[in-house]
Amino acid sequence: MTDEIGYYDHLDFNSPLSGARADALAAALARRHPATVLDIGCGWAELLLRVLAAAEDARGLGVDSDAKLIARGRANAERRGLAGRVELRASDGSEPLDPADAVLCIGADHVWGDQGDALAALHPLVRPGGVLLFGTGYWQHPPTVEQAAGLGATPDELPDLPTLVDRCTVAGFRPLDLQTADESEWNAFESGYLADLEEYVMTHPSAAEQREQADKHRTGWLRGYRGVLGFAYLTLGVPSLR
Repeated sequence: MTDEIGYYDHLDFNSPLSGARADALAAALARRHPATVLDIGCGWAELLLRVLAAAEDARGLGVDSDAKLIARGRANAERRGLAGRVELRASDGSEPLDPADAVLCIGADHVWGDQGDALAALHPLVRPGGVLLFGTGYWQHPPTVEQAAGLGATPDELPDLPTLVDRCTVAGFRPLDLQTADESEWNAFESGYLADLEEYVMTHPSAAEQREQADKHRTGWLRGYRGVLGFAYLTLGVPSLR
């Protein structure tokens, strides 16, 4: 029995993303033959590593503020023979980044504020003719105050899907592909997120704080934003300069 709580141990991705969808997204990016791939808020860089495995001539850079997750990503890169083509950097986000042919930003748009701010900041990081894979939330239908509160949000914090796409075009991107997480991806993600806490409570029955934390999150999901919160994976192109 361990006295440590797992740290995203039951998740392959820190978003509602299946392995099949991740591989398809990586293959689509690889078909564009990027020489450089940048992942902002990469976590343990699982999606970035899959893109590099598919795009065999590409080099990648992943940045994230969580040094523990960066260490996990480095170990995964080494084990999969990708360490020579990827740099994973623990960063607070203050350092300048060079533009890349393909940029990934999955669930990290809050770093800049709202989605519009994030898209404005990301646009100059994509080379002309390149693409941004942007993963972000939206409301599948207008939530009640109680449903949004399950996420710790308010009804006006996220747009609907058409408004989200409008924000992308206003920022200068062209929508090339739109996918949304399905129910099975959401169930696997939420269950995996909770599993670290639940496994700990199973072996530490007196862990009242962890039990309360798990129960609160599950209630917010099942009685709040389940079926209301959506997550989109948008492939957005930056027009070439001509």
